[in-house]
This record gives sequence, C-alpha cells and structure tokens, in this order.
Amino acid sequence: MFSLAVSRGWLIQQVDINNAFLNGSLQQVVYMAQPEGFVHPDKPHHVCKLVKALYGLKQDPRAWFEKLKDFLLSLHFHVSTSDNSLFFLQTNGKLILLLVYVDDILITGDDSAFVLELISKLNATFALKHLGQVSYFLGLEAHKISGGYLLNQPKYISDILAKTNMTDCKPSPTPFCSGQKLSLGDNTSFSLPSLYRITVGSLQYLTMTRPDIAYAVHKLSQFLQAPTENHWTACKKILRYLKGSRFLGIKFVASPRMNLEAFVDADWASSCDDRKSISGYCVFLGPNLISWCSKKQQVVARSSTEAEYRSMAVATTDLIWIQSLFDELGLHIESPTVLWCDNSSAISLASNPVFHQRTKHIEIDIHFIREKVRDKIIDIHFVPSESQITDVLTKPLSLARFQFLCSRLSLVTARFKGAY
Repeated sequence: MFSLAVSRGWLIQQVDINNAFLNGSLQQVVYMAQPEGFVHPDKPHHVCKLVKALYGLKQDPRAWFEKLKDFLLSLHFHVSTSDNSLFFLQTNGKLILLLVYVDDILITGDDSAFVLELISKLNATFALKHLGQVSYFLGLEAHKISGGYLLNQPKYISDILAKTNMTDCKPSPTPFCSGQKLSLGDNTSFSLPSLYRITVGSLQYLTMTRPDIAYAVHKLSQFLQAPTENHWTACKKILRYLKGSRFLGIKFVASPRMNLEAFVDADWASSCDDRKSISGYCVFLGPNLISWCSKKQQVVARSSTEAEYRSMAVATTDLIWIQSLFDELGLHIESPTVLWCDNSSAISLASNPVFHQRTKHIEIDIHFIREKVRDKIIDIHFVPSESQITDVLTKPLSLARFQFLCSRLSLVTARFKGAY
C-alpha cells in the first residue's frame, strides 16, 4: 500500500473505530452469567441471552468483521480473495483501497474527495476517530519525507530496551557475530526463559520494518523451548545493535516503474542441530522493498543446488501471490517477473526437466517453478554472489558487507522533530 501510494501520489488516511466489537451482531446463541452486582433477586440462577456482541467473547472478531464487511459491500466494495483484510473499489477508472486490522483502518486511493466521503459514511454508521494522514499505525511510524515515506519503529525499540534493562547498553555495529554458530544445549540453561521468549517474540514484530535483523531473530526463535546463556547473549547483541539504530527504517520512493523482481538465496546445511538449510528472499516493487523472508527449510537438502532450488520455489510462491493481488486490483505489472539467483545449477534445474535422476527425491509441488518459467511468468537470471542482496537474510556477515547490503535494501536513518 505504501509503495503504491508513494508512486501514485496518494494520501493515506487512518481511522480508528471506537468500541469496535460492540458493533458486532451474533450469529450463534450465546449465554452469559448475570454480571456481579446486577443479579436478579428473584432469578439468581438464570443466565442472560446475548443479543449483541460484548468484549470478551471469542466470537467478537468475526462478528465485528462481518458487520464491517457487510457495510463495505453495500457501498460496492469488493473483498480481495488474495487478502481478506483488503477491500477495494474501482469506479470511474479510479481505485480506492481500504486495509483493515481489527479496528484500525488505512484508506487510500486516487480520489481524495471520495476517501473523505467514505470516512464520513463510516463515522455515521460506526463511531470512529479520524486520525488524518497515517503517522503511527500498530507500532509502525510513518514519516512523510521528500519523495516518499519512511517506516520505522523507534518507540517500539525503546520500549523493548526498557523492558530488558538495556536502555543504557553499548551499541553494536551488527546484530549477529560473523561466523557465530548457535545450537541446542551449547551452554548452561538461561535462568529466565520467559524473558527470552518475550524478548524474541517482540523482536519478531520488529522485523516488519527491519529486514536487517530478520536472520538473527529467525535463528534465536529456534531455541524458545530451552534457551541457554549463549542464546541470551546473542539476543542481547541484537538489542545492542538496535540501541544504535533505533531510527533506521524502510524508505519508499516514487517510481514510474511497476515491475516485480526478487533476490533469492540459501545457506546450505547451516543448522548445527539438524543440518537443514535456510531460505531467504526479498521482493521489490520498482525500487521499493515490499516483502522478505528468512526461514529454515522443512527437509534436509542433499546439495547446495537443492537448497537454492527450494528457496526459489518459496520466493516464486510469494511472487505469484503478489501478482494475483495486483491482477485483482486491475494494476498492470510488467512481465515476466525477474528472479535473481547466484547458483547456476539451480537456475538450470528450474528450466530443464532432464535432471530427473538427481531430483526425483524432491517433492513434486516444488517443481511448479518450472511451469512458471515455461509460461514466461518467472524469468530467472544469474546474479554474482557479491551482488546477492539476500545474504543479509541467510547468514551472519562482516560489518562492511552488512552495511553495504542494508543500503541496498533501502534502509535509511532519519530523525524527526519530537522523535521518541
């Protein structure tokens, strides 16, 4: 949404629904015990049959969403089949997008007057707060900068540092030591495992705007069950890195280009415990980074070629989803989508089905990438290893290499007046 809005000069409006769950209508029969202090004197053992939703019911989120969806459908909006939280309206050659997260809503489009009219209609049906142009959304800070937006989470980072008593720690230049290997039970057990789990869980949400810590957080997430002192030390290194880079964020800039391209990489057999590989990819819409992933593969790869091939399949799945979303919205994406990979054998494997004997152990569903290459939906190109951006998502790096790749990912630092 931010990449589209910047490229097309749209303003993003933010609204917050007051007491959203109280608007829901229950489709099921739900009974509630009489509330304390309001028990009927003659019928103390009776229960109340609910007519409307109340906070605390497990049916609340669905009931509220259905109520909002029915209202938007009555205004001729459509629900995206690619993402059910996205509603869109195409009228008179114009496009309006409405993105919902529970009671927080972002609205944008190329008809500013209609957007404001839509907010008025929402306010007439559901009491809401119109917060103006988006600035702070679900912990993400959106700053209007010259030629675009900057998304970062400095306040969220400060809160994490305060909760872990790391506010005055010494900053670190990188989030992970180059060449460091973590494994299960490689040291004495950490005395506060709940603190470790809470901290790593908080860091996972931070990767929404910080792909530079995605690999480190992914590694630490594998030891939530039984963290050790070494794992907590690695976790504190991420916190020290965040201390010195609180205002780092993703930059979105305007561009006439509407092309998708992805960089994909794998670190073969990098896990010391099960020898599974790590997949990583990042997707760009024009010059803007819009999707990334750092994830352990589900099975052991028998070669680096197989590990890269599996990573290509995962990235292709995400690219196909993004393409289907743009097709729904009637937005033209330049074709074919370019997929950059630094493994020549994996590129050959994706376009040549002759390697049957060496690939018959690979699951059939992974080979769907060959169909996409054959149909010219995906075009795979070779990229030299020194230009492989996705290294930052698959392995620990030296300081110079890490800083270079962060700049390629459009991560910039900017402080604003009144910043936390």
